[in-house]
Amino acid sequence: MDWPLKLFFTAFVLAAAAIHGAQGDAMVTGTVFCDQCKDGQISLFDYPLNGRKVEVACADSNGQLTMWKEETTNWFGNYAMKIEGTPDLSGCYAKVSGIGQGCGAAAGPPKNLRLMFRMFDTEMYSVEPLLSEPAQPMSFCSSSSTPVPAPVTPVPAPVIPVIPPPVDRPPVPRLPPMPQLPPLPRLPPMPPLPPLPRMPPMSFFEASACPYRSWTMPEYKCYWKAVSPDMKVAVVFGLVAAQRYGTDMSLWKGMQGRGDPYRTLLREATTALLNSYNSVQFPFHPLGVIQDTNWALMGSTRHVLHTALHFMRANSGYGKVNCKFTPCK
Repeated sequence: MDWPLKLFFTAFVLAAAAIHGAQGDAMVTGTVFCDQCKDGQISLFDYPLNGRKVEVACADSNGQLTMWKEETTNWFGNYAMKIEGTPDLSGCYAKVSGIGQGCGAAAGPPKNLRLMFRMFDTEMYSVEPLLSEPAQPMSFCSSSSTPVPAPVTPVPAPVIPVIPPPVDRPPVPRLPPMPQLPPLPRLPPMPPLPPLPRMPPMSFFEASACPYRSWTMPEYKCYWKAVSPDMKVAVVFGLVAAQRYGTDMSLWKGMQGRGDPYRTLLREATTALLNSYNSVQFPFHPLGVIQDTNWALMGSTRHVLHTALHFMRANSGYGKVNCKFTPCK
């Protein structure tokens, strides 16, 4: 890391630490999947569930329920709970609550909470993916039962037929040769195919990290692949982002934000989401970008600035990876 970037990072952390935040909170987050094959694990056929209720429960040494909270998953199957204060959640668990239709006919086993880190008086807990199962496995799932072997039937000894001696037969007459057909006419040449449109030369497997200014330039607009500039922030980032930024703000407008911590977070989160879709070597996964953004929006201002700084450093390539954009044709 060069000295200007080190100086900027130190100033940013000192500014974040100087902000007066609210009392630290505990955050619990995870994902709910539809276990279509009812095999108790996530496979290629499983998908995230939207609108499923998840509850976090804690019990004391006597088994009595001491704390309980419920949250609903978003369009990506993610849920995030904010619990006031910093209680000890090491003995708590999360499970899918309620019974629905389709893939919500039955809930999988509960999962324990796992402490990820403590920072700025905030505790972050994660939960392994929870499962919700249909009433019956889907028809395309392979059966796990072992087939019953068929009964063994004794094979009788083969009967060897008696071949009679050969009988003299008259020779078969030879057929006359087939007449030679005239050659077929040559087909006309095929017309040349139109040239394929030129795609950006950058490969998905190539390391690249571009700041938000590059993503807003008209000559690089062809790199917006998975999402478009007109898509709404509420659609991409979910209900928590809709409560903060409204339902009318587009991704393109969110890229123009600066000055306010929450607008800075949206700008850098959108840039990180675009970079994650554009290069498989980007440090953040698309779902991870959305999940971290929702965590920050439900936390304190310190958490917002801390998450924005993480995205900003990744979008700059940590001083080691450059932006591989070339002007679109």
